[in-house]
Amino acid sequence: MSLYAIGDLHLHFQSELKAKNQIEDKIWQNHEAIFKENCNNVMTDDDTLVLVGDHSWGKNLAECEKDLEYICDLPGRKILLRGNHDMFWDAKKTDKLNEMFAGKLEFLQNNYFVYADYALVGTKGYTFEGPFYLDQYGYIQGWDEAEAEHAEKMVKRESERLIASFEAAKADGYKKFIMFLHYPPTNILQTNSIYTKIAEQYKVEQVIYGHCHGESRFHDSIIGKKRRIKYSLVSGDFLRWKPMQILK
Repeated sequence: MSLYAIGDLHLHFQSELKAKNQIEDKIWQNHEAIFKENCNNVMTDDDTLVLVGDHSWGKNLAECEKDLEYICDLPGRKILLRGNHDMFWDAKKTDKLNEMFAGKLEFLQNNYFVYADYALVGTKGYTFEGPFYLDQYGYIQGWDEAEAEHAEKMVKRESERLIASFEAAKADGYKKFIMFLHYPPTNILQTNSIYTKIAEQYKVEQVIYGHCHGESRFHDSIIGKKRRIKYSLVSGDFLRWKPMQILK
């Protein structure tokens, strides 16, 4: 029994929408078949796979039907986190999704799931990605007050959701945690954030995140050990469509 993670499949079996890099970059060519083969080669039905968001380009459940069927057909238990492109997923209706897909998929939002003696806790998160830069004096330039207010509001909402999920797991007696985010825990200008502070507060063992696509974006945030916490980027193109083993 092992725990795996990957993110950003950006499936589009029904939707015509896709990102420019999915058309131009070779790593995205036939990625659905490559990923499924990799899963079948390394995973069994006793394993668990956490998918950290951006599952489908579909605008609603009807446009995601075949994409979610594809995920259902992967081996093992599947836990899904909400990504910024997952328009089919209303955060207030996560319970309904869990009812609809009971026994097939589990949706991680405002709740937690259990793997062995770990609580798996997660939320979409939010990181303001710019455009901005540091001027010669170290001041942030390139974003306006409205963008700053929006970013602050989003970070507050997502961090509160994350804390509530941790507290629910703690109340049920769990002391070991793995934390999942869709967005990276920091932006390219940060060394710490509310998300790293939460991870340290709850003594998380690992932080797993996605969202960062393309060679130029792979190192936008933390990768490796920091203050005894292991940070891992698991976006699909970064992993070359091979799910990363998180726990054996």
